[in-house]
Amino acid sequence: MSPTMAVTTETKEENDTPDSEYQKGIKHLWENGINRVPKKYILPPCDRPITEDGVLNHVSEQNLKLPIIDFAELMQGANRPQVLESLANACEQYGFFQLVNHGIPSDVISSMIDVCTRFFELPFEERSKYMSSDMQAPVRYGTSFNQKKDNVFCWRDFLKLMCHPLSDVLPHWPSSPMDLRKLAATYATETKYLFLMLMEAIVESLGLVGIADEKKKTEEEEEEDDILKDLQEGSQLMVANCYPPCPEPNLTLGMPPHSDYGFLTLLLQDEVEGLQIQFQEKWITVQPIANSFVVNIGDHLEIFSNGKYKSVLHRVSVNPMKPRISVASLHSLPFQSMVRPSPKLINEANPRRFKDTDFASFLDYISSSEPKRKNFLDSRKLLD
Repeated sequence: MSPTMAVTTETKEENDTPDSEYQKGIKHLWENGINRVPKKYILPPCDRPITEDGVLNHVSEQNLKLPIIDFAELMQGANRPQVLESLANACEQYGFFQLVNHGIPSDVISSMIDVCTRFFELPFEERSKYMSSDMQAPVRYGTSFNQKKDNVFCWRDFLKLMCHPLSDVLPHWPSSPMDLRKLAATYATETKYLFLMLMEAIVESLGLVGIADEKKKTEEEEEEDDILKDLQEGSQLMVANCYPPCPEPNLTLGMPPHSDYGFLTLLLQDEVEGLQIQFQEKWITVQPIANSFVVNIGDHLEIFSNGKYKSVLHRVSVNPMKPRISVASLHSLPFQSMVRPSPKLINEANPRRFKDTDFASFLDYISSSEPKRKNFLDSRKLLD
């Protein structure tokens, strides 16, 4: 950047950039040249990754190696009972695990990262065609976490694609890059199948397979038996995230601390670190593993498991050198369905902990407030 541009940029920031410019996204600001973090993105000192004194703010200096689940072994390997137990422990103790040998071809994975990268490299005028405040739109380009409610913006732009039913939503997806629809549709189909296979194993790990009841089944128990069937027609949302390089990464975050709403999220990352999870009261960076998925428990699965499996707070840090791309695939029941604790996981020793909820309640919540941490899940609690 030339000295003239730097002076111009700093003067513009000092005079406070109009809010309409922030609504265009951090990629747009970054493309126009910034060498300082605008005030709109600066977190309060207590929420920053590094304090004003240069001390790590509840951040571990060591990266975290999450439990690794071998999908091939989980499905039909000789060590399946041990892998199933490891899966249960990961869901209960970490709320996260790394999934390897998942069976999705490497070219499908690399192509998805590549086409998302190319989408975010399109001119702003092309990307902005898909900007919308409608949270139920089949395609939505935006910035921050909830750009209509966030007091402080986060260093992130996103492209959200509804994926079910695929034949209905596909014509609404971006037509540029030209191969985006084809590549993203293939990726969506592969991750949906992987999710369903994982949920079969998770339901089994909760002890809900093969439990015989002599009493007549209640309506809720019949619904529970159908949960895997319901998930086949369930919601799927793909979110491609773009985190440009940040000149002052100690002042802001790519994503604030939050939990995901659904049953499971399958996260695909490039090789750049950024994902951090809260573990033992500290933020720990998750070390990327090539050709793997980071899988995390969502709020709906915590509700269904009656609190046995935990949705865990996570956030995204940014760095000054490299852009980062990730693709999250969030899965749950159909939007109109109720999520409730499994009756088979409720007893005198473990009473019901959550209210019934549905996706409409979640949309109402995030539309009326600034999402923070696990506030939505907390709002559904009957017991701590």
